[in-house]
Amino acid sequence: MSQPAQLSLAVQLPDDETFASFYPGDNAQLITNLKNAAIGQGAPLLFVWGSHGSGRSHLLHATCAEVNASGDAVAYIPLEQHAAFDPGVLDQMEQLPLVCLDNLDAIAGHPEWEESLFDFFNRWKEHNQGSLIVTAATAPRKIGLGLADLASRLDWGLAYQLHELDDEGKLSALQLRAELRGFKLPVDVGRFLLNRLSRDMRTLLTTLNELDNASLDAKRKLTIPFVKDALRL
Repeated sequence: MSQPAQLSLAVQLPDDETFASFYPGDNAQLITNLKNAAIGQGAPLLFVWGSHGSGRSHLLHATCAEVNASGDAVAYIPLEQHAAFDPGVLDQMEQLPLVCLDNLDAIAGHPEWEESLFDFFNRWKEHNQGSLIVTAATAPRKIGLGLADLASRLDWGLAYQLHELDDEGKLSALQLRAELRGFKLPVDVGRFLLNRLSRDMRTLLTTLNELDNASLDAKRKLTIPFVKDALRL
């Protein structure tokens, strides 16, 4: 894990969650827009929504990594952890080249946070520079925000649904991650994992990392018998 100095919060970004490690599937246009946001081009506000495990946080981490690599400042705020910090963390953030607000739906029904975000959106719009990326589990109007004016601010930009991968796409994503880690995931082993585990990509990738470590320790290749033994299936 790496912790770039430019991050405004003490949040660690996974160093393996980059654009290179994200299998795009049907999300190529969204990824292009995120890459443009990282260099200050394209739509200044992007709203990305998709189901749990679809890769929303991965893509935000990847966008932040692009900006950090250029030496610019970035703020990444995981709003599912909002209880751990004060809404005042948003003060002055409108001045940054990139602000990423992850899991906005987590603060729905929390008036103090909704009001602080509303004020931030207004300051950000008035400042008129930098990119803002917001994610949630549902489309903007379905989040259930109590502050109607905040909900309307989410319509200022482009909204994209992050399309979840089908099984073949998930297999390709697993093979891509394995290749980046320096090993090969056989097709039959990948399909075995899809058939026997939760199809949630975060679960699958975590399991893949565990199997990589186990195979290194045992000095054995990934085979179905080895996977059964390692995972006690």
